[in-house]
Amino acid sequence: MGEKSKKMFDQSGGKLLTFLIGEQEYGIQILEAREVVGMMSIEPVPQTPSFMKGVINLRGSIIPVIDLRTKFGMEKKETTAESCIVKVDIQGRSTGCIVDFLVGVVTIEAKDFEENLDLGANIHTEFILGMAKLEKRVIIILDMERVLSNDELLQLHQSAS
Repeated sequence: MGEKSKKMFDQSGGKLLTFLIGEQEYGIQILEAREVVGMMSIEPVPQTPSFMKGVINLRGSIIPVIDLRTKFGMEKKETTAESCIVKVDIQGRSTGCIVDFLVGVVTIEAKDFEENLDLGANIHTEFILGMAKLEKRVIIILDMERVLSNDELLQLHQSAS
């Protein structure tokens, strides 16, 4: 069992919170997800990276919100009634991630988890923990610690405070 598999199964027992961005299903370890909230008013913050949508006031806490579509270089799309914000903890800091549609919670087994991905030389996979194969679905499992670099995370939280 590799390091990523250990992280996946020792920490969260293979449980994932899954969501769609476009047509692709993504997952994060259940322990990284803190809560899911419906779309709410996002206040823009000037001079922040393009993927940062702004900040929300969630029960008295100011939380930066990123658009995973923009972060992943996907085409922009207006939010819909199904869009929501998944609040995650990255390196001890709360961050909201806009997703198109919440799918739900799934549990995968080690035999359905691929961690060593070779998608070609020019494909950046450092933020992918692995992939899960379930029936006819492939779920890209994100490593939320790596989706945002330390510099991006610091900039995000400085602009939110």
